[in-house]
Amino acid sequence: MLETSKNNFSGAVFIYFCHMRFRLLPLVFVLLIFTSSFSQPVTDKWDLQRAVEYALKNNISVRQADLQTRFSALVLQQNKAGQFPSLNFNGSAGYRLGRSENPTTGVLEDNNFFNLGMQLQSQVTLFNWFAIKNTIAASRLSWEADKQQVAKAQNDIALNVAVAYLQILLSREQVNLARVQVDQSSEQLRITRKRVDAGSLPELNAAELEAQLARDSAMFVTAEGSVQQFILQMKALLNLDAAVPFDVVVPPVGMIPVEPLAELQPDAVYASAIANLPQQKVNELRLQSAEKSVAAAKAFMYPSISAFGSLSTSAISFQKRPIYEQVIAGYTTNAGLRANVGGTFYPIEIPDIQSGTTVVDYFRPGRITKQFSNNFGQSVGIGLSVPIFNGRQARSGWDRSKLVVKQWELTAELDNMTLKQDIYRAYTDATTALQKYNANRKTVEASQKAYNFAQKRYELALLSTFELVTSQNNLQRARIDMLYAQYDYVFKIKLLEFYKGQGLKL
Repeated sequence: MLETSKNNFSGAVFIYFCHMRFRLLPLVFVLLIFTSSFSQPVTDKWDLQRAVEYALKNNISVRQADLQTRFSALVLQQNKAGQFPSLNFNGSAGYRLGRSENPTTGVLEDNNFFNLGMQLQSQVTLFNWFAIKNTIAASRLSWEADKQQVAKAQNDIALNVAVAYLQILLSREQVNLARVQVDQSSEQLRITRKRVDAGSLPELNAAELEAQLARDSAMFVTAEGSVQQFILQMKALLNLDAAVPFDVVVPPVGMIPVEPLAELQPDAVYASAIANLPQQKVNELRLQSAEKSVAAAKAFMYPSISAFGSLSTSAISFQKRPIYEQVIAGYTTNAGLRANVGGTFYPIEIPDIQSGTTVVDYFRPGRITKQFSNNFGQSVGIGLSVPIFNGRQARSGWDRSKLVVKQWELTAELDNMTLKQDIYRAYTDATTALQKYNANRKTVEASQKAYNFAQKRYELALLSTFELVTSQNNLQRARIDMLYAQYDYVFKIKLLEFYKGQGLKL
């Protein structure tokens, strides 16, 4: 709020004094620049290395890519576990009423009882034409590709931070040029005003310089606004709060280290980029993973062999009352009540109350633990699964996996082509920017001489104000063009260094 108030105050002061006598304009612009310089809170300045390191740890895109790597690691872990035997425990408990099957004997009985059953099952795939092995290999390669994707996201963020950093530096240089322009126009207006007041120059000369000073001050304010916009972009890349004070170290553009253009031939840079850039590694690993997936999908069209086994037991608990009202099958002292099934007698219950050879009553079975022991069963076997017709699911899966391979082949080819075009374009742009910089530097030298002569002629009343302003504007445009060409050259060289694998340094 304080910063906004200061800026509003500066603008209000500027508008107010513009309607007063023009001789106060130099004081107004000095006040504007002074207030603007103190409107920003004091903070430490970040260099490019610090900004990149912070962005790699805090940028949201990098963190999202890291999460995807963790998902891939979980998939790999799950697929690796698929080669081991499965083991599952099942348990059930219930209460039955009326006529129902006794779980321990398989005989229908008119009785109410509580039943308890448990089962332990295991199964393992013995052979499935290496489907599991290829699936594990595909998921491992996919995991490696996602790790390279994190590296690519980091490279992209580092490059974006470097671009934003150079934009801030360029906008700061534009502010400096605009400030120099304001100072020059202000000084010219001051001298002209004295001569106008002395009657040696007409009022028109002062009015034209006042208009030029207004244009120069507007350019200065615009340049200052551009700096703040680029700083906001940098904060977004760093995932910093927009309200946090932030500034960057501003090295002179001529002091930024750049490799000679002759050492960055596009063919050599492209060969290095193909071997080292994460995106190319991502495509290669995705393609290898897709090829393993093809082998895994093909295996599902062939028979598979598995082994299985289980352990089970059960027990029941009757209400304390006779099971049968009458003897329906006969009994003996040792065998107790028995059911006649196809001429074979099966023991149902051991007599609980007995008088001699006469069974008086039958009650619930024995202890639960004893029933578990008596009813304990085991099974083991070999299973064979032969896919005959399943709606072309296996065949379609195999066909889709082969198309995925073709898709990644085209993606890799396209990315390599785009990379080569970008490298050659950066090299061409760097060459052009260097030539433009050399040409613009000569233009600045010539424009500076022309402006110096124009200023001397103006002081001798041999040149009109319009011609002086034109010469000054030509010099300003030449300076800006040279600055753009210089920063464009630095950026293109840094881009080539990045593709070559030398990182980003300012």
